Amino acid sequence: MGTLARLTEGPRTSNIRQSISRLGSSMARVTFTENLQRHISCPPVEARGQTVREVLEAALADNVRALGYVLDDQRALRKHMAIFVNGRQIRDRIHLSDAVGDDDQIYVMQALSGG
Repeated sequence: MGTLARLTEGPRTSNIRQSISRLGSSMARVTFTENLQRHISCPPVEARGQTVREVLEAALADNVRALGYVLDDQRALRKHMAIFVNGRQIRDRIHLSDAVGDDDQIYVMQALSGG
């Protein structure tokens, strides 16, 4: 039996198909503003997740320093940070539960203040 035949037969078929479809599926794109990148290295990245928290943690899994700059010790968004999903500021700064869909654009920036 050939390799292709083995892959297309049996109970593992659906698992293999799901894995292949995930490989080609879309992901949210996380972009960090240039101003933020002056303080910490965080190039744009694509990541999967259903909430802002899931996407951010996946996007910054290998960049603990950047994750600590964006989130506080309670894993809430720091006061000096702002996150927008498709141009709209997120509502949940504590749990980061705002929904994120495939192909969404997430922008992470330092909040502006002044007088």
